[in-house]
Amino acid sequence: MSILVVGISHRTASVDVLEQLTLDHNGVEKLIADVAACEHVTEATVIATCNRLEIYAEVERFHGSVEELSRLLCERGAPVRPTEELLPNLYVHYGDGAVSHLFHVASGLDSMVVGEGQILGQTRDALRQGQEAGTVGPALNTLFQQALRVGKRSHAETEIDRAAPSMVTAALDLAVVEVGAISGKQVAVVGAGTMAGLATATVARLGARTTVLNRTFEHAERLAHDYQARALPLAELDAVLATADVVISCTGAAGTVVTADQVADARAGNDAPLAFIDLALPRDIDEAVEALPGVTVIGLRRLSGELADSDGAREVAGVRAIVSEEIAAFSHARRQASVTPTVVALRTMATGVVDAEIERLLGRLPDLDPTARAEVEMAVRRVADKLLHQPTTRVKELVNEAGTVSYATALAELFALAPEAVDAVTSVERHP
Repeated sequence: MSILVVGISHRTASVDVLEQLTLDHNGVEKLIADVAACEHVTEATVIATCNRLEIYAEVERFHGSVEELSRLLCERGAPVRPTEELLPNLYVHYGDGAVSHLFHVASGLDSMVVGEGQILGQTRDALRQGQEAGTVGPALNTLFQQALRVGKRSHAETEIDRAAPSMVTAALDLAVVEVGAISGKQVAVVGAGTMAGLATATVARLGARTTVLNRTFEHAERLAHDYQARALPLAELDAVLATADVVISCTGAAGTVVTADQVADARAGNDAPLAFIDLALPRDIDEAVEALPGVTVIGLRRLSGELADSDGAREVAGVRAIVSEEIAAFSHARRQASVTPTVVALRTMATGVVDAEIERLLGRLPDLDPTARAEVEMAVRRVADKLLHQPTTRVKELVNEAGTVSYATALAELFALAPEAVDAVTSVERHP
C-alpha cells in the first residue's frame, strides 16, 4: 500500500483553469466518494481550496490508480476544459513524494503567499471530511495528523506568519498604493465566510470604516458585530459602491457579483480611486470592471504573479528545515512499520516450533521432574530467541538503507513464512 496524490494548483495552472475546477462542499463529498469507489483505492480524501484541488488516496497499485484519479479530477472541469487540456496541468506524487508534498502544503510552503495560515485549517477540513465519509483509514489519518503537526510546528517555531502575510494582508498592501492608507477609509467586505472574516478582522485592525454585506443578512450581522462594523444585505451593494474606497469580495457565488455597468452607475460623479480585492474563485468581480477609470482590481492572478515570493527568506529556510526533519522521521517510522508484520510472523512461527518441540520432548520424557522440565523449556526458548535476535534486529536497521532490496520479503523467503501469516498481522494492525 502507498499514498498517491493527484492534483492541480496555482503552481501548475492559471487562475482561469482553476476556476473551472472549483468545488463546493457537496462537490468535494462527491469527488471523495468517486475516488473511494475506484478499484485499487482503499482510502481517500480531497483538499479543495481556491487555488488547489488535490486527491489523496492509499492505493494498492500505482498504475491504473493514477489514470483513474486523473480522470476523476479532469471530469470536474468538463465540458469547459476537455481532459486533454487539463492533463498537462496535473501533478502526481507517490510514496515518500506524496508525504513530502502534503507536509509542504500544510506548512504553507506551497501556498500562493508563502506561509499563509489558512491552508492548515483547510488540511484539517480535508481530514474531517474524509473521516465523516468513512474513506479515511489508518494510513491517511496518520499522514494528515502528522501533516497538521508539521504545520503547527512551522508557525510555532518560526515567524513565518510575519515574514509571509496572509493573502488578505498582501492584497491590502497593493490596495494602499492605489487609495492610500486604509485607516479611515470606507471598506466594504462582500461575503461572510472564513475569508470574509479574515478580511473584516484585518481592515478593522487597520482602522477602516467597515461595512459587511451578504445575501443572508443575519450572517453579515453576526460578522459585523464581532468587529463593530456595519451590516447590510447584499441588495444595498450599489449604494455602498458609490462611496467605497476599497471593496473586498470573497463569496462562494457561482458567477460574478459585481459588474462593470453596476460600478459605472454607482460611481457616476465620484472620481476618487477605488480598489477591488477579489479573493473568490471563481471570481466575483467582472474583468471589465478594471477598464473603468480610477478603478483597480487586485485578483488572484495578480497576487500569484507579484507575491508568490515573499520576504523572510530566513523564516522560510527555518520552515523548510522543520519539514525536512519531519519527512525523514515519518519515512523512517513507515519503513520500520513495514517490516513489523514479517518480524511478528517470524516470531510467531518460531514460538509454534518451540512449543511443538517441547511438547514432543516432554512426551518422550514423562518422568522429568518439574525443575528440570522448566530448565529445559527455558533453555529451548532462550536458544530460539538468541537465534532470532540478530536477523530481526538487522532487518529493522537495513530497511532504512538506500536500495531496492525488500529485506522484509527476503526474511519471509529465507524462513518460508506463509504470506497469509504476514497479511494476518498487517490486518490486525490496520483494524485492531
